[in-house]
Amino acid sequence: MDSKRPNRRGFLKGGAALAGLAAGAAQSAKAQPPVTVLRAKGVSKEQVAYGDRSRHETSIRTPVAERTSPDAFGLVFHVNAPLQDLVGSITPSSLHYVATHRGAFVPDIDPKEHRLMIHGMVDRPLIFTMDDLKRLPFVTRQHFIECAGNRAKPTHMTVQDTHGLTSSSEWTGVLLSDLLKEAGVQKGASWIVAEGAEEVKGASSIPLGKAMDDCLVAYGQNGEAIRPQQGYPLRLLVPGFEGIFQTKYLRRIKVVEQYYMTYNDYGHISEDPRTAALGNQIGPKSVITFPSGGQKLPGPGFYEISGLAWSGGGAIRRVEVSTDGGKTWKDAELRTPSYPMAHTRFGFHWKWDGKECELQSRCTDELGTVQPTRAQVAKYWNEPVDKVRVRGTDNTVFPWRIASDGSVRNGLA
Repeated sequence: MDSKRPNRRGFLKGGAALAGLAAGAAQSAKAQPPVTVLRAKGVSKEQVAYGDRSRHETSIRTPVAERTSPDAFGLVFHVNAPLQDLVGSITPSSLHYVATHRGAFVPDIDPKEHRLMIHGMVDRPLIFTMDDLKRLPFVTRQHFIECAGNRAKPTHMTVQDTHGLTSSSEWTGVLLSDLLKEAGVQKGASWIVAEGAEEVKGASSIPLGKAMDDCLVAYGQNGEAIRPQQGYPLRLLVPGFEGIFQTKYLRRIKVVEQYYMTYNDYGHISEDPRTAALGNQIGPKSVITFPSGGQKLPGPGFYEISGLAWSGGGAIRRVEVSTDGGKTWKDAELRTPSYPMAHTRFGFHWKWDGKECELQSRCTDELGTVQPTRAQVAKYWNEPVDKVRVRGTDNTVFPWRIASDGSVRNGLA
């Protein structure tokens, strides 16, 4: 019976910390201006039809540091999600990162006219309308998407710069395996080629085994239709594979007997087998989003370190945090359900003493693969740590340095 009693000393210790926070909040509350009540006459028809966020929430996506978007020609390159401002594990559709479009503009597709064709080495070539697809059994799953260019550089200032080319959403659609079974895959087939409807036809070759496993032909994102920048009205989800395989504006899937070189594959393949092995599946990866670059701690005291972890190899099983530059590690808590190939939010209790320090995180996925350090990657490639060239997606442990004044900066700088 006694063993089940709460630890009174621990409770009081934790209570004191909370009381300190509450006292600060109470003092702060006295200085707060009165709450402004929204009245019906101040609500527009647009707000009624499609809700807006509070005017006090100003988080936005930003172009990658290396290139302006839109550029002088109106073209969009890569646009980063504001990871530092997000909570939970789901990225709002309006803040999901955007990758380069294969053409001048985002296609404006009428879903009533859109078609998906499945052909090639199949018994029954099929053409589906959007209504056809929505009549079929569906699944809803959380999965992340990450661009292979999502890699940290010493010049990057914030976590939006270092890791902003990844997002995680709840996707709804039809399993690709169901469509392929309906078409009847012929003996000898081993790959599929997925093509989108962009001006420059984005296409990717995907192993048939992966296509028959967990790929999703998605028409829904976070409870509504996929946004145009994310492939409206239809996109292919290849869980755990790098972003180039997640074909947007999906219109054609061809079943073939061998690997096909496509526009998307150019620059994403290598004759070096060690490099090629890193080119498809995203390795286990994590990053601390608070405290992170550009933020400032007001002073010594209790803080909740928070961040995201994900892996193309499956669900996240463990996240560890170091507050001394990787010398020692302690387990963090997983604060959201850990789904395969999805972002998982973690948290870690930390009492900062006001001294300079370095924060890091590392994760382990369900395969037992541990996120590597830059030193481990450098040793693997036999290159100096400060000059190591990352192959595939950069999933190395990333450091944030905290100065005695509470300012946070990139630990690679």
